Amino acid sequence: MPELSQDDLAAVTTLRASVLRLGRRLRNERVDESLSVTELSVLGWLVRCGPATPGELARREHVQPPSMTRIVAMLEVKGLVRRDPHPEDRRQVVVTATDQAEAMVLESRRRRDAWLAGRVESLSEEEWAALRVAAPVLERLADL
Repeated sequence: MPELSQDDLAAVTTLRASVLRLGRRLRNERVDESLSVTELSVLGWLVRCGPATPGELARREHVQPPSMTRIVAMLEVKGLVRRDPHPEDRRQVVVTATDQAEAMVLESRRRRDAWLAGRVESLSEEEWAALRVAAPVLERLADL
């Protein structure tokens, strides 16, 4: 990709600020305010993708393994995950979201989707069409 122009850099700044503000507003729609953003992200990942080791979760969340071990322990105390022996490596455990966590994550998603759907209704058809096209690109950016 060629060097970004001043207009491109301004667009990057606008995109960053907008995504951050939108993310903050969406976080306000969560079900359990006592959970950190990382704890919610871990639960969301477990509900969406299934059981994982703490090491896999640490890599996914870009935190050190000891930090993830503490996060998993806190979630376990709250009854939101369970730790089971790894089926192939007895030195490891597999973390699974509980039914309570799944219900909480799904309700949080429902609330956030409802909040965002309410905002989308105020957009013009052209703006909404542009967002529909941009959504997969934003998802790719988030996963890079």
